[in-house]
Amino acid sequence: MMTRFRTINSRWLFLAALVAISVLASLAHIAAQSTVNTGSDRTLIRRGLTTYDPAGLSSFASAAKRNGLLRDELTWTFGSKPQRGWYLYTLLINRLLDTNAAPDSERFAKTLSKWQQKRDLRADGVLDEETLYKMIAEWQGNRLKDRTPARPDQLLMAPISDFYDPTRAEELRQVEKQTYAAYKAMVRAALKEKSLGLARGAKNELAASEKFLKIVSSFRSREYQEKLRRESPTSGSAGLAVNSPHFTGRALDLYVGGDPVDTKDSNRALQVRTPLYRWLVNNASRFGFVPYCYEPWHWEFVGR
Repeated sequence: MMTRFRTINSRWLFLAALVAISVLASLAHIAAQSTVNTGSDRTLIRRGLTTYDPAGLSSFASAAKRNGLLRDELTWTFGSKPQRGWYLYTLLINRLLDTNAAPDSERFAKTLSKWQQKRDLRADGVLDEETLYKMIAEWQGNRLKDRTPARPDQLLMAPISDFYDPTRAEELRQVEKQTYAAYKAMVRAALKEKSLGLARGAKNELAASEKFLKIVSSFRSREYQEKLRRESPTSGSAGLAVNSPHFTGRALDLYVGGDPVDTKDSNRALQVRTPLYRWLVNNASRFGFVPYCYEPWHWEFVGR
């Protein structure tokens, strides 16, 4: 009887030892892991301490650092004009990606990688030259396709109170009718946005003293466009177009700050930081307007 008891006891001790060894081995294996994936969450295990990275951002740290450099240093060209960095387009980029993440953040890089993957680009989360040109192609593709000059019956004469220049000639105050209606609706919406601080006049109009959101330029005839090109022979293809969307009466240059239509980087950098430009980037599409990325002041009515 005693011998049988000792045998059973030994077996239990043996099994207990096996279980203990198995548990210790499992714990050692987990502690040695740098990362493990559990379902849709990413679990980081370092030195036996467990933290969580549900968004899976850790793999985009190098991409975020790279974006922080390229934002100001990437060399590329637009309309034969050398460019440096893409910082002037940050608001448009964030709008395109549907994110408010900082460009040098891992969350931005992750969001960008998904966008890249959908467009068969290298999905590394780095906003390099190839990715930037893809974005520009999308922005340009949203612009007016039909640039047939507007007929006289398609235009109306907008009041001088709508214009940045209170002395602008009548022939330069014409706007395509649907475009003008959309512009006025956009003005009314902007006036309701208290953060913009726009001065209000009578009947939900911009005050005479207010400059922001006033029209700088609208319809232009071919003859007037040629005159502008002769006066600015170095404007290039990124500046005064031969086949301008202004011919249609559906393109509006709006005052968003700084020098109204100066393409110097320093001026555009000032313009893209104004509250009004930010508001336009996020809201103009509701009224049928799309931006021309190179000129913060230029918006084209393509319909809702």
